[in-house]
Amino acid sequence: MSRREHKAMKRVLWCRITAAVMPVCIFALAACSPVREYQRPEMPLPSAYPGQEGAGRPIAAIPYRSFFADPELRALIDSAIVSNQDLQIALKNIDYAKQSLDVARLGNLPTVNLQGTATSSKYSDNSLRALSTSDLTVKDYSASLLASWEFDIWAKIGNRKKSALAEYLRSTDAARAVRTRLVSDVAQGYWNLKMLDAQIDITRRNVSLADSTLTMMRLQYDAGYVTSLAVQQQEARLQAANQSIPKLEALRSAQENALSILAARMPGSPVKRSPGLDRSSLPDSLGAGVPLELLRNRPDVRAAEESLMAQHASMGASKAMLYPSLTITAQGGLNSISSNNWFSTPGSLFSIVSGSVLQPVFRHGELSAQYKQSKIRRDQAELTFRQTLLKSVGEVSDALVQVRKTGEQEQFASRRVALLRSAARNSYLLFQSGMATYLEVITAESDLLQAELDLADVQRRRLSAVADLYRSVGGGWQD
Repeated sequence: MSRREHKAMKRVLWCRITAAVMPVCIFALAACSPVREYQRPEMPLPSAYPGQEGAGRPIAAIPYRSFFADPELRALIDSAIVSNQDLQIALKNIDYAKQSLDVARLGNLPTVNLQGTATSSKYSDNSLRALSTSDLTVKDYSASLLASWEFDIWAKIGNRKKSALAEYLRSTDAARAVRTRLVSDVAQGYWNLKMLDAQIDITRRNVSLADSTLTMMRLQYDAGYVTSLAVQQQEARLQAANQSIPKLEALRSAQENALSILAARMPGSPVKRSPGLDRSSLPDSLGAGVPLELLRNRPDVRAAEESLMAQHASMGASKAMLYPSLTITAQGGLNSISSNNWFSTPGSLFSIVSGSVLQPVFRHGELSAQYKQSKIRRDQAELTFRQTLLKSVGEVSDALVQVRKTGEQEQFASRRVALLRSAARNSYLLFQSGMATYLEVITAESDLLQAELDLADVQRRRLSAVADLYRSVGGGWQD
């Protein structure tokens, strides 16, 4: 074997080895991300919420249609979920993120462009071309297909996919968080409306009672048993009760408008509701579960972590920009200096295949600054996630305490109302028999009015605390 043949065999062998090893190296580099895989930050969560007493029935996974027994409330929530503007905006954000995700999923495919050009160049009489030929006009016609494919070295494209996927999931959970808040807001507004109904009814009953007392006092005044001062004081009390009714009615109208806006209805539309603040419309046993479940159940916590995942992947893509990139470009089509021969084949066919390796050297510090900025955004997202999780634990704890304490307040308020009703009834009878003064009657009726108003407010606050607990543990977005 000659020396030339030996060198030729070595070149062939080297080409074969390169052809075999190169794809392995490329895929190995593609699997190597310049940053470590995402790991959830360690958060030492407690085994139970502060203020929690007993496990109870976990409520986070209960759909709102099962959690709220009041049919009018369920219908109102249904209407709000279908039409609420804030929720519709959040759903549009999901569609927007989905488009970005679809683009990122195609990142590994080559880019393909179809182009056609026709040029005509006129040289001067004193040009170099004029010395060699009399034809000073040069024409060129081209039609080609250009394809370019970048190898995903350093997982740059892969990290962009991860970032787009995490952003899509974040937008989905952000919409769920809006829905959870919407369910809670509608329930609280609905119960506040029913409380105002109850307070207006209480005030009107008190007006009727005060009017009866005033009639009796006028009769006793005519008989000389009471003074004009007693009659005037009772008249003033009656006017004060009448004065509070328009105030309560204005609040009720404002609350109806607020609920209409939540349901995307024109303000002024009537809101259907059942009478009274009934506790039986809620589950008997309320359980918050454990704090660790917030990572699965609460949409805003999930969205905060997904935002962190997106920023982590973006940081990997930014760092990959600092390393070499390998691109293969292929171009093929038709080329001719004459339009008549432009589409004649095979004479006008041409093809070009090229490969390039690009290593950024100096870009005014732009790439390095982008990586450092992405790292800062990643750290900010982690801090936001930690803060969101801490706040969610605090919100659940606060809601648990509110549910328990407002329940205790309701018991005391109910006993107080029962006692004052008896006292008001007895004072009226004693006054008729001359064994009680008019001041005792006025005091008893005033105390009863305030106690009944307070009871309605406590009942509303307890129901609102239950709705807030349902939201804070992550309930309301499951179908």
